[in-house]
Amino acid sequence: LFLPAEFEATLGFTTNAMTSTAPFIIFAVLAVAYLKATGAETLLARAFEGAQTRMIVLAALLGGLSPFCSCEVIPFIAALLAVGAPLGAVMAFWLSSPLMDPAMFAITSGTLGFDFAIAKTVAAVGLGLFGGFVTMALSNNPVFVDPLREKPKVGGCCGVKAPFQGKPVWAFWEDSERKLAFRNTAVENAVFLTKWLLLAYTIEALMIRYIPAEWVAQALGGEGVGTIILAAFIGAPAYLNGYAAVPLVDALMTQGMSTGAALSFMIAGGVSCIPAALAVWALVKPRVFAAYLGLAVTGAIISGMVWQAIA
Repeated sequence: LFLPAEFEATLGFTTNAMTSTAPFIIFAVLAVAYLKATGAETLLARAFEGAQTRMIVLAALLGGLSPFCSCEVIPFIAALLAVGAPLGAVMAFWLSSPLMDPAMFAITSGTLGFDFAIAKTVAAVGLGLFGGFVTMALSNNPVFVDPLREKPKVGGCCGVKAPFQGKPVWAFWEDSERKLAFRNTAVENAVFLTKWLLLAYTIEALMIRYIPAEWVAQALGGEGVGTIILAAFIGAPAYLNGYAAVPLVDALMTQGMSTGAALSFMIAGGVSCIPAALAVWALVKPRVFAAYLGLAVTGAIISGMVWQAIA
């Protein structure tokens, strides 16, 4: 990296990668800023109304398709649990929300392809449904009884700010406070994405150059279930964040990682990475947190096996 020739090659790779990804970054930044400025977080409350089955389905869909991060809505989730919202619905949201959002979809499809982005989106919603219905079925099990900590920590890992109240205001530009929220969110996300993707593309260049392809192919290649299981357990501690993981997985797939292992790695890593895990740890007792991790890894392995079979 520090030799002139190596530095030039790494810089060229990173520059080309950032240039090709730029349109997706711009779309992602503007989309998330718009949703934040309009106060779309208030729609989250609708997922927790009605029958529990309906709640789980809507929570999984909202978590997997919306830009609402688990840690950004800690105060909201804490309030729901405190007034008796079913843990199954909350678990569905917790499991699906760290995995996909408009920004993540744009970055993933731009680097790993549209099919992989769709597969990850389906896996995110599927994991939420799986975890939610398992939790509902076992709601009387001692693991899930009285889940809340005595004093939940309702601070956030994302610098939680109070969301706008009431109905969303889609024409946000008519309100000066919402225009400011749009600008601040756009700048924060642009800096965040650029920082992590620059790091990730640099690491990708080094991985492709210095990690022998046969090592990756031997450990994480092939059609076996073992590689998918291994990828899930590697993904849990090795994950940086959803955006940085995309170029890293791209490098691993270039070196021989199977598609099923790649999806398993991203699902397990996304749900267990520090920001997402802290959102759960802050609110519930350790036994519920352990169940959350167990559901995440199990769902990741199932997702990887299904994707391996159909990809």
